[in-house]
This record gives sequence, C-alpha cells and structure tokens, in this order.
Amino acid sequence: MTEPALVARRAGVDLNEGTAAARGTFGELLQGVLPDGTDFLATFPITGGTRAWFRYDRGGPLRVYPAPRTKSLRLARTMLDACGATGGGSLVLDSDLLIGKGLASSSADLVATARAVGAVLGLDTSPAAVEDWLRPIEPTDGVMHSGIVVFDHRAVRLRARLGTLPPTTVVAVDEGGLLDTVAYNRRAREVRPVLRAEYARLVDDLAAAVRVGDLEGVGAVATRSARLNQRWLPKRNLDALLSMADDLGALGVMCTHSGTMAGLLLDATAPGHRDTLTTVKAACARLPGTVSVYRSATPSGTSPGSTHAS
Repeated sequence: MTEPALVARRAGVDLNEGTAAARGTFGELLQGVLPDGTDFLATFPITGGTRAWFRYDRGGPLRVYPAPRTKSLRLARTMLDACGATGGGSLVLDSDLLIGKGLASSSADLVATARAVGAVLGLDTSPAAVEDWLRPIEPTDGVMHSGIVVFDHRAVRLRARLGTLPPTTVVAVDEGGLLDTVAYNRRAREVRPVLRAEYARLVDDLAAAVRVGDLEGVGAVATRSARLNQRWLPKRNLDALLSMADDLGALGVMCTHSGTMAGLLLDATAPGHRDTLTTVKAACARLPGTVSVYRSATPSGTSPGSTHAS
C-alpha cells in the first residue's frame, strides 16, 4: 500500500482531515498484580478527555500542537510510515485532562491521535488495533475501550470487559505535584503471593458488582484498592477521606494509583445528590489540596470514541 486509503479514494486531493476523541479515567477502581504476575488496572471512564484533529499534507512536514506532545507525534509518524504515506501534516490536540495527575492524559492523547490519523489514512482503529499502535510507545491505560475494563497496562492488552455503571461522581482532592507515570511503572516492587491472591478476589468482586450495578460493592473494592496502594504511593488525605466517607454516606474512596489525587465516590442517581455533592465538596475543601469533580462516562453516540474524516 503506497498511498493512504482515503487519499486514494479522493484522487488529486492532497489534504484530508480527520477528528476523533478519547476519554480519560479517574485513576482506577482497582490496580495491582495478579497471581500470574500480570500488572493490571480497572478503568473508571470519565466525561473529560482529549480531542484530536489531523490534517494530512502529502508534501509537508509532520507537526504536533502543542509541541510537547512528542509521543503523539511519534505515533502519527509511525502510522504514516506503516501505510507508505509520504509527507506529514498537522496534528492538534485539545485536552481538558490535567497532566501528571493520574487521569490518563497521555493515554487519551495517544488514543485520540490513533483514531484521528487512522480515520484519514483508512487504517484499522478498533480497540485491539489501537492497542497494537500504542504498545511500542509506552505503558497505557485501557481508554481505547468503552466502559469499565480490566487492562494489562504494561503489555497494553485487554484482559476483561466488565461493563458500565449507573452515573457516579467523584469529588477529588489533588495533593499537588506531578507524577511521571512511565517512570513510576519502571519501579520495582514486591507483591507477595497472598496479596496477589487478594487482588484476584477483588477483580472477581468488582466484576460481580459491575455486572449487577452494585455501587456499594464497587465502592468497597475501590476503597480496599486505595488502602493497599498506600504502601507504594501514599495519599496523605486518605485517612481523612475514609472518615468522611462514613460520615457523609459516600460509596467509598477512590484514588489515582499512579497519580496525585484521592476522593469520594458518590451515587449520582441517589435522592438529594446535588445537596450531597455540595456538602462533600465543602468537606473536601477543608483538606490540603485542590478540589475538583469528575463524572463517570456512559457510552453514547456522541462519545469521545467517535471519529470523522472528510
């Protein structure tokens, strides 16, 4: 294949455009190591994400905006080279995800890039194909898949689809600073067999809770995972949040396991949710850090997973 598929369908046209998007995830509902040694995480897709716009230019250089998004630039170049496309183009990324906080900002950039560039070049951008495109770039969250999934982020491979939940909200406290997820994932850590067995049970518990929409069960798993993560990346607000969860009737505590945030998980369908949200935000504001609110994403026809080429 010497020319991009979409260019071949539009003979004589040198510029083609594609747009796409990808959601972020508020940390993880669960993250750990399984008995077989697999490092895994369970995603919690949120409404925020990254939007990508790509214009192919057969005779021009390849550029990315903002310029620091070099991983997305590398991915776009790889995809152009894979189908023998000459030239380059312009890749523009617009994200509302904070960087270095554990919201999968880099993964969302890469997935949106793969979808936008792939839409223009006529390449496969199914979730499995996106995994293949991203695997050589870096460890990646499973945000190329819709809904909650169990994902091997080091091998960039889906392990299990769990489904979706009723609408939920996270009131988060950011403790500040930035975390390099790639560097963090390179750290060696010992996870003993008894703990690996517990993580396997937690995966089963989470799968069962998601299957029936048991938000309290999901909250219990998320809380246990946040507690276990204290041995590797402690959150100084965790004890206070655990106490607040009991007092305010939250479902549990969630954290960005390789990030700087922890917060309370709330049932957005519960009666009086708006008042509860106001109360929880006020309580969280008394902790050291910056308070923000994240809402769970639900699959829809206008989700950030959509693509368009013209």
